[in-house]
Amino acid sequence: MIRSSSRLNNWLVDFDQYLGRLHKANNTHRGVIIFDKSTYEDTIQNLATDFRTIGHRWGVLYNLAEVPLFLDSRASRLIQLADIIAYSVFQAFEHNDRQFFSVIESRLDSTGGITHGLYINE
Repeated sequence: MIRSSSRLNNWLVDFDQYLGRLHKANNTHRGVIIFDKSTYEDTIQNLATDFRTIGHRWGVLYNLAEVPLFLDSRASRLIQLADIIAYSVFQAFEHNDRQFFSVIESRLDSTGGITHGLYINE
C-alpha cells in the first residue's frame, strides 16, 4: 500500500536514477513499474505522467518505458514474486528474521554503502 505520495515520489525517482546509473555504465534499459491492482491506480498514473512531463524537484523521469501498469496478483506470477520479496523485507526489519532477505539483499540497488529504494521507518 502506498501510504504517502512522498514515498512514491522517492521510489519513482530512485528507480529512474538506478536506470540512469545503468545507462552511464553502458547498460541502457527502460523500466516498467507494475503494481498490484489498487484504489490508488489513478493517483499513481497521474503522478507518473506528471513526473515524465512536468518533472519533480530533481528533474524529470527519463527511463520509464510506460506509465505504471496494474495487474491482479491472482493472475500474475510477477506480482506474486513481488509479494514474496516484500514479505522477506518485512520479516527482516519487523521480526529480525533475515532468512529470505539474505537471499535477495545483494541484488538491491546499492552505491557507496547506501541502499536505494528501501525506506525503513524506525
